[in-house]
Amino acid sequence: AGFKSVMVNSNPETVSTDYNISDRLYIEPLSTEDVKSILRKEKAKKIVVQLGGQTPLNMAEELEKCGAQVIGTPVQAINATEDRGLFSALMKKLGLRQPRNLMAGSREEILSAVREIGYPILLRPSFVLGGRNMFIAYSDEELTRLMGKDFSVSQEKPVLVDQFLEDAFEYDVDALADGEAVYIGGVMEHIEAAGIHSGDSACVFPAYKTPPGIQQEMIEATAKIALDIGVQGFINIQYAAKDGVLYIIEVNPRASRTVPFLSKASGVNLISAAVGIWTGRSLKEQGLVPAGENIAAGACVTGWAVKEAMFSFDRFRGLDPILGPEMKSTGESIGTGKSFGEAYAKAQSAAGTLLPVKGRVFVSVHEDDRATILPVVRGLEELGFHIAATRGTSDYLHENGIFCEVILKIHEGRPNILDHMRSGRISLLINTPLGKYSQKEDDYIRIEAVKRKIPYTTTTSAAEAALEGIRYMLRGELSVSPMKNLR
Repeated sequence: AGFKSVMVNSNPETVSTDYNISDRLYIEPLSTEDVKSILRKEKAKKIVVQLGGQTPLNMAEELEKCGAQVIGTPVQAINATEDRGLFSALMKKLGLRQPRNLMAGSREEILSAVREIGYPILLRPSFVLGGRNMFIAYSDEELTRLMGKDFSVSQEKPVLVDQFLEDAFEYDVDALADGEAVYIGGVMEHIEAAGIHSGDSACVFPAYKTPPGIQQEMIEATAKIALDIGVQGFINIQYAAKDGVLYIIEVNPRASRTVPFLSKASGVNLISAAVGIWTGRSLKEQGLVPAGENIAAGACVTGWAVKEAMFSFDRFRGLDPILGPEMKSTGESIGTGKSFGEAYAKAQSAAGTLLPVKGRVFVSVHEDDRATILPVVRGLEELGFHIAATRGTSDYLHENGIFCEVILKIHEGRPNILDHMRSGRISLLINTPLGKYSQKEDDYIRIEAVKRKIPYTTTTSAAEAALEGIRYMLRGELSVSPMKNLR
């Protein structure tokens, strides 16, 4: 756009430190003092905080106090979404639904809030990076253990004690706003279980199994929030739907890690559009929102697109691979295709996990999911897979005409599911945990699955996705498509 740009990035491994990205590059720590020094040296006044994740947002207020002009969304709007108390007040004002929650400024207040809300709960500190220190607790004992010596809470930096919506579907929405109109880059549905950080969960665009009413509700809620707080540029919102009811989980007034994914899948360069807003060109002037409208949404130009998280667990000794609210992925892959199965299979392959085309599938699902999982298991059996299941799931499958091998859960004795995985007998795991006890067993199974690169699903929608991906692999119709030019 003709402006001299200065990049501050302390990670020399990322592509954004390439010499042709900016006029000048500082590989310095992202601390307020370092950024102040760079502002003085460069004689710069304007600063962009929306493209650097959580850390720049945490510095925005102090940088503004020392004379820097924050480009785009005002600092008070950032605070309205980052401060958990202000965020709850904003949701109530707009008439939007959150999970039941209470603010707590001490350990005693946390315990009191938990007693009022009930387990399971999710603790959300304010102004956190990558879900750090967020966790899910199912009991008083677990809560006490998780709030160890490193856990910090105060009246100045309180935490939100949140009702955890177990067995819900989660969504990510990336959007742009210019103060008058909103462009929805896309609604992405998470394929993995609720409670896992969005950066660690596979997601699909367009949303895979979403009622049109819920999707429209997300689009309208995103526009309402963005316009009310005065977003100028990016906004990312995470939603959850449970029993047909939509909840707002989190609002981030910045670009998220899915912006490059959405740009490729929708054919719209969202970064360029944001720069257009910051340099005075409205969304309507850029042709993203039609005249006479104030909301527009992008579509997937590749047919289907799937984002899969990539992990480096096998490169570090002693690193706990259990997934949860704190982000652990080190990157992501994209798979695109004319069918959902093609996109899903390609994303899995790119992330280093090949879907099996033969072997044994282990199935363990809670009662609420058995009817939904039945056609998936029947489909896998028709493709030639051997079926194994826990006692309860096995009984249900047998009643519905599917004969399967019975495998013990971890607490039921030996040989159990872990032993079968270690002996190489399992090619795919379908496990939908519910409740504290199942969640714990799921952790151990996930560790073994990650270690042995065994495909592993924790939702019925992910199991359906795996079935579609396997069908595509068996057809042998591998295709490569060039990326669309971004507008």
